[in-house]
Amino acid sequence: MRKCTRPSFWSFFGWTKQKLSSTTTSKTSDDSLQKALVENDDAYLSSPSAISKKPGWKAVPYILGNEAIERLATFGLTANMMVYLMREFEMEQVEAANILNVWNGASNVFPLIGAFFADAYLGKFLTIILASFAALLGMAIITLTASIPQLRPPKCSPTMEQLDQCIGYTKSQVSVLLIGLYWLALGTGGIRPCTIPFGIDQFDTTSVEGRKATNSLYNWFYTIFTLTLLIAQTVIVYIQDSISWAFGFGLPTFLMFCSIILFLAGSKFYVYEKPEGSLLSRTLQVFVAAYKKRHHKVPIEAKFFDPPHKENEVAKLPLSTRLRFFNKAALIVDDNDQYLKLDDEPCPNPWRLCSIQQVEEVKCLIKIFPIWSSGIICFISMTTQGTFTVSQAMKMDLHLRPKFQIPPGSVCVISYITIAIWLPLYDSVILPTIRKITKHEKGISTLQRIAIGNVCSILYMVVAGLVEGNRRAIAISNPRPSSVPQMSVMWLAPQLILLGFCEIFSVVGHIEFYNDEFPHSMRSIGNSLLFLSIAGANYLSSLLVDIVHRTTAKDGQPDWLTDDINEGRLEYFYFLIAGLGALNFIYLLFCSNGYCYKTTVKVDIEQCNIGVDQA
Repeated sequence: MRKCTRPSFWSFFGWTKQKLSSTTTSKTSDDSLQKALVENDDAYLSSPSAISKKPGWKAVPYILGNEAIERLATFGLTANMMVYLMREFEMEQVEAANILNVWNGASNVFPLIGAFFADAYLGKFLTIILASFAALLGMAIITLTASIPQLRPPKCSPTMEQLDQCIGYTKSQVSVLLIGLYWLALGTGGIRPCTIPFGIDQFDTTSVEGRKATNSLYNWFYTIFTLTLLIAQTVIVYIQDSISWAFGFGLPTFLMFCSIILFLAGSKFYVYEKPEGSLLSRTLQVFVAAYKKRHHKVPIEAKFFDPPHKENEVAKLPLSTRLRFFNKAALIVDDNDQYLKLDDEPCPNPWRLCSIQQVEEVKCLIKIFPIWSSGIICFISMTTQGTFTVSQAMKMDLHLRPKFQIPPGSVCVISYITIAIWLPLYDSVILPTIRKITKHEKGISTLQRIAIGNVCSILYMVVAGLVEGNRRAIAISNPRPSSVPQMSVMWLAPQLILLGFCEIFSVVGHIEFYNDEFPHSMRSIGNSLLFLSIAGANYLSSLLVDIVHRTTAKDGQPDWLTDDINEGRLEYFYFLIAGLGALNFIYLLFCSNGYCYKTTVKVDIEQCNIGVDQA
């Protein structure tokens, strides 16, 4: 039984060298990995069967290209949806916001469903294809609402608006629009959690070079995500506002069709991993089996059920000493009683005896939960950029030149530019230098990366509060027409740059963490957790806003978040989020101090050699 090695509390702050492989050799006929010795990594890689047959970067351009075009299509269609609902469907602001909030919530929950079907039944490739066609259908329906006059309310002229004679939408019109939106949400729910794991499947993650390549893959995925978001919020939004809604929606729909063609073009290069069956059932079986054998003591020479290596299994998880109660699920009490022999293969009752792999998969889910939960508080700061940061910008001087001013909603582009510049620079220049210093193949560990992102999140809120306090003081002491002060909108740049660094380290860190720490067969589920964190941050932010709005108004004074931010105290709200972030950072350090990184066992089927890697 392999004991867990974990970083000390103080080593979390420093640069520590982690041992990535163990050395020894063995050939054994015993199926149980408990009695297996470990082989030198070099010896393993020198064997013919260990030579990677995976395409690596050869397949990645098709996956990255598909990701870029698909993201540009989906974000291009939805980035300006609030304006479309209010202008073309004559919706009130609150009604339109509620529709989009519910839709955004569903869009962040569907990835969990898509990941479940990908890992359990369909596989990642087929899930991406089916989901892409679902998203294409949704986009086509939304484009039709902008192209066919009968599918939206009649245009309301300024005169009709003044006379309150505008004709609103009908139930059938809004129903068609909602059908399109939810088909799109269903499609993106299948694409988002599968694209990165499918890209990782193309690399040999049992080798050092393969692991380095996947680290670069995370950075490139998020760089592309940011660039497409930048283009969507500028070029495509301009087309929708200034040229035509039909053309502005039709272009993303056409791009979505192109992304499917590009993805299919790489089919001959891809490696396809088979689904493992129902993950929910596998998880419940471990709990039930462990509970049934709760009274059994585990002897020193205990035998644990470890069936032969599966055809599509890249690496196996050895039995660990953490959460040892669940080890009883794999404990063999009686060879004759616990499982039968069918075609010389062990076939146990899964609700009585589980494999070591099943047990360790459940342990992964349990031990990752605290780290995942810390992301919810961290991501609250990200939810402010599209709301209160825009409110700040509306009360500032938006002129960059005497005859040129930027829209308030475009000020957030600063954080996207930061990500687009920094991530490639970090991956190609800074990361290799850090690797030389720390002797760590990742440069810094994933938990250190997440912690840096948390610090940036706190600093973002602190700087935002200081800037807002200064802006409000200027607005009150030097009032100008329309309450617009002399303070330039570019004073928001420092906080938005910090927000960009928060996303670079925290979001990308979480992506890397889930893909490294989840078992190979559960990576799609792992990627869906990021979207659940973002959904949780959005809902928690809404709850926090509601509480502050209701409780901070006293003695005739407006609340902190009153409509006129010159009368409110928005900076106090920012400092509140920073305080919560500081507490969350302490919680993250506590969880990281006790965290044990996943260990995998590689099996050479021909040589019966076994090697151990620690992620």
